Parts: sequence; structure tokens; C-alpha cells
Amino acid sequence: MSAVPSHDELASLGEEELIAYAQGWRARAARGDRSAYGVAHALEVELRRRMRHSALQQLEAKPPEPPRPWWKRWGASR
Repeated sequence: MSAVPSHDELASLGEEELIAYAQGWRARAARGDRSAYGVAHALEVELRRRMRHSALQQLEAKPPEPPRPWWKRWGASR
């Protein structure tokens, strides 16, 4: 992978492989390789997207509470 990867290329990578690539490209960018910045950024964006998606899967799906009438704001709780 020498250019900014496409969405299909990123989707084909596993979690560990994606982490390893992201760390490698970020290290190259930190050493001053200007061509590595875009690739490192794309890999890190995909990694954050996957983490966010997996975190959302773990959330409970409960319905929101109905809003309280404004005149009962200071009253006892339901």
C-alpha cells in the first residue's frame, strides 16, 4: 500500500492488520515522509470508524423517556 487506500482495500483488512499498518504509516509520517501522512490518516480514520461502530453495537437499545410537562419541572419525580 503506497497510496491512500480505497474503501475496498480498507474493508479487506482485519483489525490487527489495520492497526499494524496504521502504526507503521504513522511512524513513517513522524520521521518526515510527507507521502505517508495521507495514508496514515486514512488508516486511522477507518480504525476509529470501526471502533465507533463496535461501541454502538454494545449499547442498549431502550426507548427514550417521554418529556415531562414544563409545569411539572419542580414536582416530585414520576
